[in-house]
Amino acid sequence: MHNPTPPAETVTALARRYRLELDMGTEYAPCWTLVPGITEFTTKIEPTQQDVSTYDTEGWVEQAVTMLAWSIEVTIAHRAHPDTGEFNAAQEALRRASMRFGSESYVRVRYYDRNGANDAYEGTALVTWEPDGGGPDEIDSVKITLTGSGRLSGICNPAALPVIRLTAEFTGTDDEVSN
Repeated sequence: MHNPTPPAETVTALARRYRLELDMGTEYAPCWTLVPGITEFTTKIEPTQQDVSTYDTEGWVEQAVTMLAWSIEVTIAHRAHPDTGEFNAAQEALRRASMRFGSESYVRVRYYDRNGANDAYEGTALVTWEPDGGGPDEIDSVKITLTGSGRLSGICNPAALPVIRLTAEFTGTDDEVSN
């Protein structure tokens, strides 16, 4: 009997590998801004399946995926500036979007593996903002649900972009530098 070769991937990925960013720019000039304080991060892609059984399946059910829905659920530690007390701008933009209608209720988000793995997506979503509440000894945390509206697109991971290193090599004499 042949023993299978053990996989080379032996290090377990950590949940904190994801980074969530909010586009706080315009349609023509995006400005990706970190959503800080994430304590939990979960993505979901849920298929809508329809029965496509025919007589040809001889009594077996056959299914087809007809739609996909995506969402991101995060829990954040609500961040405020230590001197001014103002809440973090990205977190506030999400809170405000959760209380708006029409085009102002949508946000553009992206998430990716902060270590550069090929795991990066971008899309438009609606926001649900749910403060957790709690006792006097607890932190101010908020559950945020981003419900996708339209396609969740795979993107090039911003953390994986090649670093361009500029190197200068000088082979002349000191006299050439001073002139």
